[in-house]
Amino acid sequence: MAVASAVLVSGCANQSASGSVYTYGQAQNEQIVRLGTVQSVRYVTIQSEQPSGFGGVSGAAVGGVAGSTIGGGRGNILATMGGAILGGLAGNAIENKTQKRQGIEITVQMDNGETRAIAQEADVMFTAGQRVRVLSGNGPTRVTPL
Repeated sequence: MAVASAVLVSGCANQSASGSVYTYGQAQNEQIVRLGTVQSVRYVTIQSEQPSGFGGVSGAAVGGVAGSTIGGGRGNILATMGGAILGGLAGNAIENKTQKRQGIEITVQMDNGETRAIAQEADVMFTAGQRVRVLSGNGPTRVTPL
């Protein structure tokens, strides 16, 4: 049960879409910095591209163990199977919910006249008319306040 719980918790961790979070491999790499002005901001949902499957597997394991404590004989087998199925469904639903994050799509009028739209986590808020830096190059494009 402890192993299943650890797998469930590790399955809930997903990559960040924050403009403020860098992976180890992205650190100390040069980026292109361009300046612009925010035209608009809208809320979006950012969903993980690939669920890990840990939620369903962990839920099935926990549900199966819990179900195995019910009844005896055939009833025990049915309870174990039912617990595993229900636990798997519940674990999958929990994982899917944790794989979604509140995000924003920022439309930026670049100083060179181009217009860009960048989606990232809503950990820093932007407003129309605000001056920003658009960082791109090695990895994701990010918008940060100027």
